[in-house]
Amino acid sequence: MSTETGTPATTTTNTGTAAGAPANPAVADLIARSNRLGADKRNTNYAGGNTSAKGVGKDPVTGEDVELLWVKGSGGDLGTLQEAGLAVLRLDRFRALRGVYPGVEREDEMVAAFDYTLHGKGGAAPSIDTAMHALVDDAHVDHLHPDSGIAIATAMDGEALTRDIFAGKVVWVPWRRPGFQLGLDIADIKQANPDAVGTILGGHGITAWGSTSAEAEENSRWIIDTAERYLAEHGKADPFGPALPGYAALPEAERRAKAAALGPLIRGLASTDAAQVGAFTDDAVVLDFLAAAEHPRLAGLGTSCPDHFLRTKVKPLVLDLPAEASIEDSVARLRELHADYRRDYAAYYQRHADPSSPAMRGADPAIVLVPGVGMFSYGANKQTARVAGEFYLNAINVMRGAEAVSSYAPIEESEKFRIEYWALEEAKLARLPKPKSHATRIALVTGAASGIGKAIATRLAAEGACVVIADLNLEAAEQVAAELGGPDTAVGIRADVTDEDQVQATVNAAILAFGGLDLVVNNAGLSISKPLLETSGKDWDLQHNVMAKGSFLVSKATAKVLIEQDMGGDILYISSKNSVFAGPNNIAYSATKADQAHQVRLLAAELGEHGIRVNGINPDGVVRGSGIFAGGWGAKRAAVYGVEEQDLGKYYAQRTLLKREVLPENVANAAAVLTSAELSHTTGLHIPVDAGVAAAFLR
Repeated sequence: MSTETGTPATTTTNTGTAAGAPANPAVADLIARSNRLGADKRNTNYAGGNTSAKGVGKDPVTGEDVELLWVKGSGGDLGTLQEAGLAVLRLDRFRALRGVYPGVEREDEMVAAFDYTLHGKGGAAPSIDTAMHALVDDAHVDHLHPDSGIAIATAMDGEALTRDIFAGKVVWVPWRRPGFQLGLDIADIKQANPDAVGTILGGHGITAWGSTSAEAEENSRWIIDTAERYLAEHGKADPFGPALPGYAALPEAERRAKAAALGPLIRGLASTDAAQVGAFTDDAVVLDFLAAAEHPRLAGLGTSCPDHFLRTKVKPLVLDLPAEASIEDSVARLRELHADYRRDYAAYYQRHADPSSPAMRGADPAIVLVPGVGMFSYGANKQTARVAGEFYLNAINVMRGAEAVSSYAPIEESEKFRIEYWALEEAKLARLPKPKSHATRIALVTGAASGIGKAIATRLAAEGACVVIADLNLEAAEQVAAELGGPDTAVGIRADVTDEDQVQATVNAAILAFGGLDLVVNNAGLSISKPLLETSGKDWDLQHNVMAKGSFLVSKATAKVLIEQDMGGDILYISSKNSVFAGPNNIAYSATKADQAHQVRLLAAELGEHGIRVNGINPDGVVRGSGIFAGGWGAKRAAVYGVEEQDLGKYYAQRTLLKREVLPENVANAAAVLTSAELSHTTGLHIPVDAGVAAAFLR
């Protein structure tokens, strides 16, 4: 395997194109390699690691060829990396930074200096790992976080294991925080070890290189595969110790029911300092870990790789009760453990903070482990919460590997603090966009596969909420969820709101999907347009079962979650102008809408002490996109008013004060406003969205 500097011979005029494949072959090879490596979780985790390529491009000022470095930018993900996610730097200028390097005590200053080495606009922001890519003299460098590599990197005798496993082709690098000095160290190690193809970075991960993109990828995979084989062949069978009596996984249905029962309380605890979205997994990796005797010790040691503990915090909260502990006992103990966790985290901060440290960001856990049940993980959105859980799965695999051949020895707590409260990490967090109005909020919308419900779900998702699309039509619900962005934004669930068991199953599914609930929209409905003498008892029961009883069942099941979370919340009823306006030939519909309208007032009075707001919207004449109107109600109302069905929306508009047709999106706008922070002190209110119907004015 070559150790040449390997500058590609191909010279191109541009470093890339506005769209399509990159113009520079080095960039095209880099993106393809990155995507292949990032697609396999054996190689690295989401947004973990970085890759680079050196090549030749044109200086836009002189037109001369210059050596460039393309490297994955800060915060990017290898599996989905595109050209826009690369930082582009001048190699000559970056290497010249050696001359102004002030030493390891001031190496953070070098990140600001990276900006002076950018080529043109520079592309994405360079990450702290850029130095190891620029200063290593091979043309292609990979820095990855494979579980097998980190297992060796966190083993107590990792240096000796590295010598035994790789026979000099991979060199041990003692733990050093990512930065310019680590880049210098790796460059020097490569020069001193011409036969080496990479390194094991103590407590952290691996780095590999090659003179071609294919060679760098081959070397990365060889290191990972070799470490995996060694762990499999030499590791003991029970690295987590013997089975712990009473801690085995519960049967699937039982553990998921318990997860749904505990989920709201745990989310509320994890949101003490700031509201969080949750994710849940009962992956066998987690269940097996929690069923073994050594899990309390290992969990207490915390994670090691910086990418791991930045996502998961230094350690998880672990419920220290057996799997079959009651919900009541589990809740009581979780409250105690949460209080202990917050005290411990505050003490950790105080032990290591100095006057220059950023303020403590929050003392709640990001990972909560429940024996026999699984893992709850939390973040500012579903993707962040899900990825935090994936990172802890990686951490369990790392612990298993290290314990199998040695003993797990993560980096020192003080080093974890230096990275968690690094000024560079604080600056990265400060660059995040301002949260949207409904960020961290979890909404359940009934009848959300069409019409007003779909419009509300769409608007809430656009405002940052996670949304459960509940509808009788599962296929349509799943389609809407996919349109809104898929499982990190929305999930589709079949729900018959007249069935109490189905309502509870829907609520449980929402908890397992996103951690809990904050916002409930009672929108499911139908309409039967008949005069009194033609309205049957069956018509009356159907109308009231879906809207009056259905809203009651949904509100009852979801209010329990909102109360357990202790985070406040919103319940919103989509009622109707007909709840206050007496019109002909719709006795069943209007009566049940009046029932819903009074439920708003009753629940506002009852739930206010829990910080739960209950409000309503009274739409009228929403024809376009409406499932109710398309299902026959439109034709019947058109007949009542003596107009063609296709002109019904125009007819309704002309009878309003504003002479405007009401669309589903108009109702969705009202829903977004009513459930926003701007109306945080409003409850028991009905907002008309009818373009002005004087006869329906609220009195």
